[in-house]
Amino acid sequence: MKKLKLLTNIQESYDELRYKTSWPSRKQLIKSAIIVLIASAIIALIVLLMDQIADRVMHLIYSL
Repeated sequence: MKKLKLLTNIQESYDELRYKTSWPSRKQLIKSAIIVLIASAIIALIVLLMDQIADRVMHLIYSL
């Protein structure tokens, strides 16, 4: 009985992915990927800046 339910779930998942899911076009996918890359770079720069500030503050504190 469990095997039948598993097969039914797999079939329903396949059907949903195949017929009910809207997949992005290649152009939309590339555009989204570029946005993610830019956002990741901005966040990385913000983290780098915060790290540099914290490093300088710690050097100031420990050099006193």
